[in-house]
Amino acid sequence: MKATVSIRNLAIGMLAVATMAVTPIASALTVGFSQIGSESGWRTAETQSIKSAAQERNIDLKFSDAQQKQENQIKALRSFIAQGVDAIILAPVVETGWDQVLKEAKRSKIPVFLVDRGVKVRDSSLYVTKIASDFVEEGRLAGAWLAAKTSGNCKIAELQGTVGSSAAIDRKKGFADVINLFPRMSIIRSQSGDFTRSGGKKVMESFLKAEHGGKTICAVYSHNDDMALGAIQAIQEAGLQPSKDIFMISIDGVPDIFKAMMEGQTNASIELKSDLGKPTFDAIKEYLAGDKLPKWIKTQGNLYLPDTAKEEYQRRSAQ
Repeated sequence: MKATVSIRNLAIGMLAVATMAVTPIASALTVGFSQIGSESGWRTAETQSIKSAAQERNIDLKFSDAQQKQENQIKALRSFIAQGVDAIILAPVVETGWDQVLKEAKRSKIPVFLVDRGVKVRDSSLYVTKIASDFVEEGRLAGAWLAAKTSGNCKIAELQGTVGSSAAIDRKKGFADVINLFPRMSIIRSQSGDFTRSGGKKVMESFLKAEHGGKTICAVYSHNDDMALGAIQAIQEAGLQPSKDIFMISIDGVPDIFKAMMEGQTNASIELKSDLGKPTFDAIKEYLAGDKLPKWIKTQGNLYLPDTAKEEYQRRSAQ
C-alpha cells in the first residue's frame, strides 16, 4: 500500500514539474519605447542602453523609431496604448504638442516616463518623471569654458539642435546666460543643424562663406558632438585648423569627439550620459511599486579636455 501511494505521489509530482517546464514564463512587464531616431552616435548609444537594460530585466520592450518626426511618435504612443502596455518611455523630439496623446495614456492608466528631453504640457501629472541631464547647466558650462579660454573676447558661431527641442532651447539659453556677462563675447551666427553631422557641415559651410572664410569666427559652440564633427570637416576643407584657428566646444561625449580631440581637431566636450536604461527602468519599477518619484531625475556629466581624450576614447569605444 505504501509503495502504491509513494508511486502515485511521485507520478503527480513529476506531472506538476513537467507542466511547469512547458508553461511559458511571462515577461514581468511590457513597456513601449518611442525613440526620436538615430540622428547621432549619442542617440544610438541611448537606444542600446535602454534595449539592453530591458533584456537584462526580462522586460518585453516595444520599440518604435520615429525618424525625428513628432507625428510618428504620437502614432507610436497610441499604438502602445491600444496594446495595453504597462508603461511608456518617451524621448520627445520637440517640447510641445503632447497634451492630447498623454491625456489618452493617462485615461488608460498607463504611466509615461520621459527620457533625455522634456515636454511642456498644461498638466504635469500627464507624465510621471523626466530622466535627463540639465541642458541649461550644460550650456552654462560651455559658455564658462569658452569665456575662460578667450579671456571673455570672442565672436561665436552657434550650431543649434533640432528647432523646438528642449535640448536646443535650454543649451542655447544656458550658453547665453554666461556669454551675456561679457561685453566682448557675442554670437554672430546661429542656425540649426538638426543634431546631425551632415547638418553641422552644411551650416558651417554657410557660416564660413558669410564670415570671410571664417576669419571673423573665434569659436564654434555646437549643441551636440555630431554637428561639431561635421563643422570640423567644413573648417578643414576651408583651409583652417579647427581647435586652433577656430576653437571648438560641443556636448555629448561620443567616442568620435574624443578621437577628434586626440587628433587636435577640437578643444572640449561636455558629457551627456547615454546609459539611461538602468535609471529609467528603476524609476518604472519604483513607481509601479507605489513609490513617489521626483518630477526630474537628474543625470550628471563632466567637461572633458584633450588631456584625457585617449583614455576616454578607448573606454567608450569598448562599451
